[in-house]
This record gives sequence, structure tokens and C-alpha cells, in this order.
Amino acid sequence: MRKIILSIVGVALVLGAIALGNMFAKNKKKPKPTFNKIVKTVFVDTVENRDIPIIISASGNLTAKNKIELFSEVQGVLKITSKDFKSGTRYRRGETLLSINSDEFYASLKSQKSNLYNLITSIMPDIRLDYPNEFVKWQKYLQDFDLNKPTPKLPEFTSDKEQYFVSGRGITSSYYGVKNLEVKLGKYRIRAPYSGILTEALVTPGTLVRVGQKLGEFINPSVYEMEVAISAAYSDLLKIGNTVSLSNLERTSTYKGTVVRINGKIDQTSQTIKAYIQVRDKSLREGSYLEANLTAKSEKDAYEISRKLLVDNKNVFVVKDSILNLLEVNPVYFNSETVVLKGIPNNTIVLSKVVPGAYDGMIVKINKK
Repeated sequence: MRKIILSIVGVALVLGAIALGNMFAKNKKKPKPTFNKIVKTVFVDTVENRDIPIIISASGNLTAKNKIELFSEVQGVLKITSKDFKSGTRYRRGETLLSINSDEFYASLKSQKSNLYNLITSIMPDIRLDYPNEFVKWQKYLQDFDLNKPTPKLPEFTSDKEQYFVSGRGITSSYYGVKNLEVKLGKYRIRAPYSGILTEALVTPGTLVRVGQKLGEFINPSVYEMEVAISAAYSDLLKIGNTVSLSNLERTSTYKGTVVRINGKIDQTSQTIKAYIQVRDKSLREGSYLEANLTAKSEKDAYEISRKLLVDNKNVFVVKDSILNLLEVNPVYFNSETVVLKGIPNNTIVLSKVVPGAYDGMIVKINKK
């Protein structure tokens, strides 16, 4: 009985081994899974070489062409005028910007003028005796002399003796001393040199103003200038009188400017040259930040693409027979967003949008929309 059981177990093991072997053999002959190859769709453009204008971009802040900083050359208390001395106040040419109390100084001036008058009066008897022909002109000078009006010019000397006599009595030096005080008196009142607006006011009426103290800032808001830095490589292309297109950062407003000055010195650190653009517009304000586009020249037989499409600064991807190929090109000018290229034959198909992971020899499909 035991032999029969062992025989049955042996047969079962053999049959199981055969079945397991057949199963492994079938699995080994099973075909490998296949994967569909993905072909990327690309956007392209056909090259048509043409004249591309080289536009130099720059930016800067506007500064009023006519701008003065107001400083006091005299000392005194600031007086109230017809207009408040405050930022934003407009003045016409010749209007009083500010006035400083000059009562004490004016009294001193009158004292000096009185001394001059007395000196001339004291020499009149001597002139009548020694220079009778000159007496009339000196007498008329005294008659025209008014303490409340500007001091008239001294009579012309007709001889050296007369000049020595008058100068020896201290009249000439006294006269010029008075004229100097009269000039200084005019500095107690500051008038607008042109029609404009007060952009900064640092004092108020009643304030004690000292010599050399800054009082404010006054500008003419009708004409502005913008300083821009241009690469020295294009300095020979800049010319005074060139028209410049200006725009704000949002590009919602555009203006026309003109190159009025070009600096003759190149900045050694940045290798740039400064140009000055003049612009007129009522909507502009000092300090406004603008972008300028200066048309320097035109590059013939060139093509312009996005800088993102340039590979290693010297190649672009072209499509030939549904395969990407790298084409070596010659970049001639870089803008902030685009690059001007030469060396691409007409009718060449180039990528117009960046393809992630693109490589030379890659199979692609052109988007025909």
C-alpha cells in the first residue's frame, strides 16, 4: 500500500513539473509591449529678409530745461506777497516770487546817499572858483539827485585835474559804494525770470532768512530734457536733430523728442555716451520716467526674431523635411526682446515659438493653422 501511495505522489509531481514548464514557456513567447512615439507640433515662420531699422532703446527721467534753485544773498524776515510762496504756485515773468524785509538796509542806503550828496555839496564853492566851466553840470547833478530814486551817474570829467580833485575828496569811492548798496537792495526782492511754477518751497512768511539759505526751486514746465546713455558703438550714428519716439512705461502715451546735445566724452566704466533729448508737452511733469527709441540706421537683408529663439547666441532652429536642424546665423543687433539676424536664406522655415527640449535632428510636425 505504501508503494502505491509513493508511486501516485511521484506521478503527480512529474505532471505538475510538466505543467509548470509549459506555463513558463508560454509566458516567454509573449510579445513585448509597444509605445507610440510622440511627435511635437511646432509653430513656424517663413523668412523674408528686408530692411530692418536699428532702434536704440534707452530710458531716463525728465528734467526741466529752465530750472533754478532759489537762494538768499541777504538776510531778513520773509514778507507776505500777493501769492503764497508754496509748491505748485504759478508765476508770470517779472512777478515777485518772494520779498524780504529791507527797512533796515534801506535806511543804511539812504544814509550813504546823503553822505554822497553832502560831499558833492561841499566841493561846489571850489568848483565855482577853480573850474567855473564845470560848475553848471555839477549844479544840475545836485538838482537831479533824489534820495528816493536810483543814484544818477556822476558827470563826465573833462580834464585830469577835475578828476583828481573830485576823487581826492572821496566822492568817486562814495558814489560806487552807494551803487553797490543799491544793487544789493534789489536782492531783497526775487522776481520770476520766466513764467513757470514753484516746485519746492522751504520757507514761509515770517521766517528769518539767512545769507546762503536755500528758499525753493522754480521751473519752466513747458520744455523738458531727458538724459540717456547710449552704447559707444553707436555714437557715430547719433546726430543732433534726430527725431526720437518717447513713451511712458505703460505705453499709453507717446511723445516726440529731438536730440539737442551729445556729450563728447565716453564713460570709461560703462562705455556709453550721454545724449540729451528735448521734448515739449503740457501733460509731462518733471521727474517723469520715459523710454526713448532712437532710430540709428537700417540693416539691409536682415530678419528679426525673438531673443528666446536664439541658441547659444549664434544658432536658430529651422525645419527641413519635418526635422529640426540648427542653422548658424550672424546676430547684428540685440534689442530688449528681439534680435536682428543676417545669414538666413529667404523662404527658410524657422521656429516662431520656443519648443521645450528641442534638439538637432528632432522629428516635428508643423502647425498649419
